[in-house]
Amino acid sequence: MSGTLYLVATPIGNLGDFSPRAVETLATVDFIAAEDTRVSLKLLNHFGIKKTLVSYHEHNHVTAGKTILDRLLAGESCALVTDAGTPAVSDPGEDLVRLCAENGVEVLSVPGCCAAVNALAVSGLPTGRFTFEGFLSVNKKTRRAHLESLKDEERTMIFHEAPHKLRTTLADLCEAFGPDRRAALCRELTKLHEETRRCTLGEAAAYYSETAPRGEYVLVVAGREPRQEAAVTLEEGTAQVLALREQGMTLKDAAREVAAHTGLSRNELYAAALGR
Repeated sequence: MSGTLYLVATPIGNLGDFSPRAVETLATVDFIAAEDTRVSLKLLNHFGIKKTLVSYHEHNHVTAGKTILDRLLAGESCALVTDAGTPAVSDPGEDLVRLCAENGVEVLSVPGCCAAVNALAVSGLPTGRFTFEGFLSVNKKTRRAHLESLKDEERTMIFHEAPHKLRTTLADLCEAFGPDRRAALCRELTKLHEETRRCTLGEAAAYYSETAPRGEYVLVVAGREPRQEAAVTLEEGTAQVLALREQGMTLKDAAREVAAHTGLSRNELYAAALGR
């Protein structure tokens, strides 16, 4: 019988956010797959956990994933952790999860911190519908193509960004969405110097042109305002019905068609056209 892969979310700053269930899981699995074993070792030492660590990250995930899968298929259990946050979200852990799914290995999530959701919650922007866009490409052409594809996005957008790329990213966001687009810049979430700056993209670009970016950022950007369709009056709708009748359509069918694309009442359109 195969073992189980546990996706264990780790603190993004404050160690007090690590749940008792997460601690118990790390203490009981056979081994832990970590993005950076040095970072994870500090976490394990803090909670007094002694466990074998193996490396699993962007640059070795193909070979390491196969090795981990073989151990899982042999009956061992494994906890997958990243340096901070939830594994498999904008992370090569998604490939390991896919491998496990394809080979019948059970995957369980031990929930905890997620910087994107935390930032969205404190942003002050609409949270009902959102899209997570992760890190933008360092390639200028690819990055701008990505943003171009989001120009008509109406949902709130969430990006991750490193401090040394923040100014360039803000300039590109201003160009793509306009300097007046609302945004929230969340940095060092749950840490000592946590800060959320709610402003426009233009204001953010101006601020960071004079202030050195520090810490990891989550950028929450408002979506485009929904386009307002021009309201069609009953008089205008009636004129459309009459025009369709002159083209040979029956009055009843013309009223039905105009009602379908204007939202006006079919019966009112029919009655108004009938009186002409």
